[in-house]
Amino acid sequence: MKLNDLASVGGEPLDYQKLAFDYVRHADQSAAAPARHPVVVVGAGPVGLALAIDLAQQNVPVVLLDNDNRLSTGSRAICFAKRSLEVFDRLGCGERMVGKGVSWNLGRVFFRNEQIYEFDLLPEEGHERPAFINLQQYYVEGYLAERAAQLPLIDIRWNNKVIGVAQHDEHALLTIETPDGSYQLAADYVAACDGSRSSVRELIGKESKGRIFKDRFLIADVKMKLDRPAERWFWFDPEFHPNQSVLLHMQPDNVWRIDFQLGWDADPEEERKPENIIPRVRALLGEDAQFELEWASVYTFACLRMDRFRHGRVLFAGDSAHGVSPFGARGANSGVQDAENLAWKLAAVLRGDAPDALLDSYATEREYAADENIRNSTRATDFITPKSEVSRLFRDAVLELAKRHDFARALVNSGRLSVPATLHGSPLNTPDADAFSGRMVPGAVAADAPVTLAGGRSGWLLRELGGTAFTALVFGEGEPAERSARAVAEADASLRVLRVPLAEANALAAQRYDAQPGTVYLLRPDQHVCARWRAPSSFAIRAALARALARA
Repeated sequence: MKLNDLASVGGEPLDYQKLAFDYVRHADQSAAAPARHPVVVVGAGPVGLALAIDLAQQNVPVVLLDNDNRLSTGSRAICFAKRSLEVFDRLGCGERMVGKGVSWNLGRVFFRNEQIYEFDLLPEEGHERPAFINLQQYYVEGYLAERAAQLPLIDIRWNNKVIGVAQHDEHALLTIETPDGSYQLAADYVAACDGSRSSVRELIGKESKGRIFKDRFLIADVKMKLDRPAERWFWFDPEFHPNQSVLLHMQPDNVWRIDFQLGWDADPEEERKPENIIPRVRALLGEDAQFELEWASVYTFACLRMDRFRHGRVLFAGDSAHGVSPFGARGANSGVQDAENLAWKLAAVLRGDAPDALLDSYATEREYAADENIRNSTRATDFITPKSEVSRLFRDAVLELAKRHDFARALVNSGRLSVPATLHGSPLNTPDADAFSGRMVPGAVAADAPVTLAGGRSGWLLRELGGTAFTALVFGEGEPAERSARAVAEADASLRVLRVPLAEANALAAQRYDAQPGTVYLLRPDQHVCARWRAPSSFAIRAALARALARA
């Protein structure tokens, strides 16, 4: 089928795992000289699709190349965090994902056959989106592809494999292999979103460095009707799978994801055979359980990253730039955050609103976030898969203590789940000159809250902020708020302004932002705080905006 056919599906159910997109020859392949495009994105997975959609919504034309013609199969990434859902809302497909996905907030931790404790990830009251949903990666890619099909500025080319990258002062030149032979494209910028085995990374002679974990895990997607709630269940050393760990998650369509730790000596080819998987599932569920094995894979993982995410006119995002273990749902979620960080910066540079140096901040910010994810992922993996008898004795002692003592539960790590990084050291932040309390420091992602705006219109703060422009969030009414609003207008008349009255209906928003009459927050297009004031001057706002655009 053609991608544009997706735009006319109209919500009809599709089997995204079986879709095959047609290769279509493009006029660029017959051009006498390489056609030039503002942005070429390589890789049509969740990260590449999210980046292309975000750019197109900011009026940047995008060519999206993929070396295949299919979406993913099997569950792969399944846990999508609240922040990713908020990004997908801005991209126009968050509602579908939440509607299809399994929302959950409760996790249970077992040691051998006994539950030792449970934890609740539900954010405090007053957020539109749940802490997490479980949704198979092929649905995420399918919904993103359908959204991309609605945007004429996105040109997806299937079966277009990048086989050469040459960098020049003003552009990058790609050589692309197709069923009709090879051709070349010039791009102002290239975004490599082509996964952990990135061909672009290999072509420019770079590598990811880090730690490879000597362990293997089996993923089994099992279709069945199981009378269990939508919770995350994690077992350490259960009787049905001794000396190893097991993770169970509910997915849509009565599909359950089971991860079995196998050990380094396991034979991947043997372990993925149905005759070896089915006994493991029966040991967990019981001999009489009725189920159907839908998909399986055996994987080894690593925590690693490239030294730098920017190399000239080529920028790396998602698994092509960094990799983590699957414990904590940090891979896909951090990749989506890479895309939202990169999109507004590319758009600003291409519009001429910011210098090329703004893209350097993409690298420094997302390298910082990757280090945070790798650190947390490594700690989880070391706890789950101890590599010495001493480590195992420590872990088991912690698990025993956790049955009765809260302090020990804080030490249990079955994969602490993804949260967005607060970019404390970003060069785009303006340090506070006024006293504030709370988490909304420069570099933090804006927190959601229900709001009632002037005229009585109610909604959610993040939806009101949008995601394509800098926004000044002005709290309160009366003279202090009016002075702040005038300062914003004098600083930059094109700056978007959102007024939030300090009424009872907005008490939660005021609390989260420690707002007083006249308080102003300057928010980037990706909804990160970059500055805040109690009573700003127009000069201070102009200076903060210039700094946030790397113009200072």
